Amino acid sequence: MSDSELTLAALALARRAFPTADAAYAEVARLGAQLLSPKPTVHVVSDIHGEHEKLRHIVNNASGALRPLIEGVFGARYDAERLARVVALVFYPSETIARLAPPADAGEERARFLTRALADVLEVLRAVARGASVRRLDRALPSDYGSLLRELMFDGAPEGQDERLGAIVRRLMPGARATRLIRLAARMARDLAVDELVVAGDCWDRGPRGDRVLDILLAQPSVHFTWGNHDAAWLGAALGSEALICHVLRISARYGRLAQLEEGYGITLQPLEKLARELYATDPAERWRARNDDLRDPVTVARMHKAAAVMQHKLEAQLIARNPSFGLEHRRLMAAVELPAGMVTIDGRRHALADAVLPTVDPADPTRLSDAETACLARIRESFLASEKLWRHARELARLGALWLVRDAHLIFHGCLPVDEAGEPLAFEIDGQLARGRALFEAFERVVRRAVERPSEPDLDLLHYLWCGPRSPCFGKDRITTFERDFVQDPSTHVEVKNPYFSLIHERAFCERVLREFGVEPTQGLIVNGHVPVRIEAGESPLKESGLAITIDGAFSEAYGDHGYTLVLDARGTHLAKHHHFESVDAAIDSGVDIIPEVNAIRRFHEPRRVGDTEQGRVLEARISLLERLIDEGSAPRVGG
Repeated sequence: MSDSELTLAALALARRAFPTADAAYAEVARLGAQLLSPKPTVHVVSDIHGEHEKLRHIVNNASGALRPLIEGVFGARYDAERLARVVALVFYPSETIARLAPPADAGEERARFLTRALADVLEVLRAVARGASVRRLDRALPSDYGSLLRELMFDGAPEGQDERLGAIVRRLMPGARATRLIRLAARMARDLAVDELVVAGDCWDRGPRGDRVLDILLAQPSVHFTWGNHDAAWLGAALGSEALICHVLRISARYGRLAQLEEGYGITLQPLEKLARELYATDPAERWRARNDDLRDPVTVARMHKAAAVMQHKLEAQLIARNPSFGLEHRRLMAAVELPAGMVTIDGRRHALADAVLPTVDPADPTRLSDAETACLARIRESFLASEKLWRHARELARLGALWLVRDAHLIFHGCLPVDEAGEPLAFEIDGQLARGRALFEAFERVVRRAVERPSEPDLDLLHYLWCGPRSPCFGKDRITTFERDFVQDPSTHVEVKNPYFSLIHERAFCERVLREFGVEPTQGLIVNGHVPVRIEAGESPLKESGLAITIDGAFSEAYGDHGYTLVLDARGTHLAKHHHFESVDAAIDSGVDIIPEVNAIRRFHEPRRVGDTEQGRVLEARISLLERLIDEGSAPRVGG
């Protein structure tokens, strides 16, 4: 279809939405005013890795932005104790009311508590809502109590306000509806504090509940993702990749996180437990002990971990063999295992196996699954494919995600642009064509979307490559040394060499080339990556020497360091909020414990930026131009439809 045909089609759609000149003029005026509004506030986080409780708190406190606002509203009137109660109500309304409110049978005493709580939360909501557009407010209103909350938000008459709120609370107290109203008002305040949340990859693995991480994120009013390599792995597992299913089993067992599979996604692990019990029954599996406690006996979990790892390494060797274009023949390490000698050859050197008790490995064909492994994996694969919640998470991750995004001249992607030592983009073959640079990102993105619609073995294998391939923009290392860490003592075999990209982003000229590659003006642009944790304890800075690149993987997960960053893009500039350990919801309510981040300015604007200064502004200007052409041409269509 030509550009002129696309324009005619767009005009036909616009004509249906705005059938009269006055309707079109009104929309042009509205969009023109929106261009002059302060630019939306975007928060970017990365590498959450299953830490759902910490994520929930950072979402609830808007990465530290809500507490100062609450203090500004009440600080001159409320003492520290009462102010802490308001903060707790906004962050955790249900838990705070359950903990602090008089019991349900207290009648009038409970009504007074809930009335005061509602008044406080509404005052916060009004403060957050100032400056928000009517459309944004309408989108944030809940469906069932929306009309009531709208009335309460715009109730400007102070006379008798407490009496009116008390009457509302007393009518809603049956069935805990008053508590629900307070919870919805607090949720609306939190939602309005951030215009958009961008997650720069890696929702799962390491932390306790990746499923709850996705639950929290998908409940946000505006969230988008740039996929990380761990996201690619879970997406592939959800779509039936056997190698990635075994990876998910292995890493969940390794970190004692099997509950996210069983409780979170309803995936049965009985076949894996049976395999471990029958074939590894006398194996002490000392090397395979989980890093965290699980509900099962530690030895059982260790054996499950080992059983899953052996299957993973076999299946990865098979995957590499059927994909010679991946160039990974040297990584078919299970094929290089020598039993009963107990040796393995890696990069031409023979190493003793740290664990040579491999009852399911056939010395004549080490990469073949045994009959017991085949039966086990078939059952578990069925369970993965039957998990409705896992499928919903995978589908939404694909729908709301991409490999790269641009927000206010910030180029956001998880890992790297694969390049050689000179900074030239490296090519990789997808669908029979070599792709490099931005085209590589776009080619992998097509594979992900195609796999979600129609999973096939070639596309699932490419998802595995996206998880851990050397030229994957989500990974960016020469190898993933899972096999070596599992089976080889020599630490020199555990080294993973990063792509030159991670050194070159300290150079301004290189960053400028990358920004131009993705259509971002270098004088305003900033590259934003996750993936590689910033070594905070070693004094490493997230902002690179070039001044044009920043890494926001602050080791969010407790397994990595328990810090974390939020990059805040608002009308005043770009700010980096550094988070620390989160104790618990109970501590937040009882003691006012909060994650109060250290905030550093990355860049400041001389004048606050407006919507018209951003990529969104260019979209709005295009819509205005289309409507102005519609007005000029009148209402009669030039073509049918």
